[in-house]
Amino acid sequence: MDLIGKVLVHRTRAGIAAGMIVEAEAYIGEDDPACHAAPGRTRRNEPLYGPPGVAYVYLNYGMHYLVNAVTEAEGAPAAVLIRALAPVEGIPLMLRRRANGKPVRETDLCRGPGNLTKALGITLKENRLDLTSSRLWIEDRGFEPGRLSWGPRIGINVGTDRPWRCWAAGHVSVSGRRMQGPPLGGPFSQLK
Repeated sequence: MDLIGKVLVHRTRAGIAAGMIVEAEAYIGEDDPACHAAPGRTRRNEPLYGPPGVAYVYLNYGMHYLVNAVTEAEGAPAAVLIRALAPVEGIPLMLRRRANGKPVRETDLCRGPGNLTKALGITLKENRLDLTSSRLWIEDRGFEPGRLSWGPRIGINVGTDRPWRCWAAGHVSVSGRRMQGPPLGGPFSQLK
C-alpha cells in the first residue's frame, strides 16, 4: 500500500501537525459489506465516489472523526482509512490536543484512527478537501517504513475475511492487533 511511509499533514491556526502513516485499511466498492458505499450512494458517502485524492472524513459512532483518502476513479467508491501515524511534526500541539489532563506517550499520540484525527485537529470541516493542495495533505518525505504486513481489517463486524489492513511491521504506533500477516507483495499489495 503506497500510503504507508507517507506523511499526513494538517495546517491549522494553532500550527502544523504531521505524522508518518504506519497503518491503513482499504474499503472498496458497493460489494464490500464494510465499505460505507455498501448501501449505495448517499449524501454522507458521496466523497467515496470520487474524485481520487480527496479526504473522506466522517464521525464514527458519534464520538471520533476518522479520515480516509479516496483512491479510485470517479464513480468507483473506494477509500483507505488512515489508522495510525508516527508523529513527526507539531508534537507539543498534538500533546495538548490529546492530553485532557492525562499523560500520553508520544508513540500513542496518533495510535488509532480517532486518536490521530484528534491529535491533528481533523474534523468534518476537512471532509472533501483535496489531499494534494489544501490545508490537509499527504506528502512524501522519503521515510522508509520497513517491512509491511497485511491482515484482516479490525474494529468492524463484517468484511473481516479480507486482508486489506496494511501496517509497518513491528512499529510501536500501530494500533490494535499487531499479528504477523503476509509481507508486502501479498494478495492485495496492488492497492494504492
